[in-house]
Amino acid sequence: MSETGGDEITPAPITPGPPMPPTEDPPASKSRVQPLLIPASTTTTGGGDQITLKTPKTLTPKSRTPRFMTPIGSPVRRAFHLTRLDPQDAWLPITESRNGNAYYAAFHTLCSGIGIQSLVLPVAFPYLGWTWGVICMTLAFIWQLYTLYLLVQLHESPETGIRYCRYIQLCNATFGEKLSKFLALFPILYLSGGTCVALIVLGGATSKSFFQIVCGATCTARPLTPAEWYLVFTCAAVILSQLPNLNSIAGVSLVGAITAIGYCTIIWVVSVDKGRLPHVSYDPLKSNKNLIHFFDILNALGMIAFAFRGHNLILEIQATMPSNEKHPSRVPMWRGVQISYTLIAMCLFPLAIGGYWAYGQMIPHQGGMFAALYGFHMRDTSRLVLGLASLFVVINALCSFQIYGMPMFDEMESQYTRRFKKAAPWWLRAIMRAMYAYGCYFLAVAVPFLGSIAGLLGGISLPVTLAYPCFMWLKIKKPKKYSLSWWVNWVLGTVGILLSILLIAAGVYVIIDTGITVSFFKPQ
Repeated sequence: MSETGGDEITPAPITPGPPMPPTEDPPASKSRVQPLLIPASTTTTGGGDQITLKTPKTLTPKSRTPRFMTPIGSPVRRAFHLTRLDPQDAWLPITESRNGNAYYAAFHTLCSGIGIQSLVLPVAFPYLGWTWGVICMTLAFIWQLYTLYLLVQLHESPETGIRYCRYIQLCNATFGEKLSKFLALFPILYLSGGTCVALIVLGGATSKSFFQIVCGATCTARPLTPAEWYLVFTCAAVILSQLPNLNSIAGVSLVGAITAIGYCTIIWVVSVDKGRLPHVSYDPLKSNKNLIHFFDILNALGMIAFAFRGHNLILEIQATMPSNEKHPSRVPMWRGVQISYTLIAMCLFPLAIGGYWAYGQMIPHQGGMFAALYGFHMRDTSRLVLGLASLFVVINALCSFQIYGMPMFDEMESQYTRRFKKAAPWWLRAIMRAMYAYGCYFLAVAVPFLGSIAGLLGGISLPVTLAYPCFMWLKIKKPKKYSLSWWVNWVLGTVGILLSILLIAAGVYVIIDTGITVSFFKPQ
């Protein structure tokens, strides 16, 4: 072929060669496609799901996405970006199954949102009074619902295809791995492990009460010791913990949600039906020293913050859902959250307001509403009602143990999968979960007074619920500076951190000033 002026306009191939067959794309066509395809694989920082970018041999790439997950975004629209899970995630309990839906999300959220923390809500009212008690509780509910919405939206990014399936992964992506371990690791571990320990204490003690109610006053059977009741509860929890993944315990969470609604309703209905106790006072408790009174108020706020927890499980619950561009997981997840938190509000507000109306300043500080039910109405309430309430508490504690323990199961198994590059065998999974449960049992027997420091623990875990989601939104979504979203998140995040510091200081001061009944290895 002779050189002409037209050759200067027509792009030539990089490597000279024979004319291309008519069935293949011309070289110029290939040069237009190549810039869109990055022939390398990258893993996102922060521990989110991996984004693998491949150069396909044809113009229509073949997806290698596991069947249990639908990729986010169209491959064509995303320039052949293929979204897939980290291979380890296919072996871990939280992300092993991706067939969840809005109903599963509602079951899990409701089971984790109502629990032992709801029983101590009326204990905060004697320090705050009627007006400020209702106002603080309402503001805390709205605040945590807003940050919950932020987490649901931050779970996945339609632009990049990243899904953050665990709270700590989102923290890593936002604050960096080192800083996130310092800021969030301990609160998250407490919200999982510490809650499981508290559930063993509550479940064991309530099992003892249930046995006494069923057996009756004339029962001659030898009762078990508190430590033995803790062990009975732990053994039942170990059996249930053998369910493989988070989706597989949806039925367990449904039972837990029903029983939580049941015992909350029974307790406040009985309390209101029996009427106010004689000489009930609603005047806020005040100390002679202003500093002590200030810290008492902060400690009461910590109890309210302790009641509205569970945000450390939201990303994990959402990770069980499939997601694509047309049907992102945030839509059914938010629908499930709306359903569950409507029911949570219908349980917590009557429980707190009705309990304070019935008992006022006489509400027991240890055990809250459940202790009040037994302490004041053991004789004038039928054994059937008391036994049903106790049974519901035990069942709910067993079910809640599974969902709060799942992040810990996931972390333990991830250590194995990272090292051996394969899923943990069933027998090793059973051993690890049993070891975790019996480790919690040991702590429950050794430190049975853990529930006495609810205000302090509420302050430690408060940023996970009320502060960190706001800063995550600012870092990832980058709202326009000085816009409404920018101001709201900066103010709420900053106030949340300051409130956490104050609550921790108040919790420590109250414990030092008033003391707690420390009974190592002496469960009551």
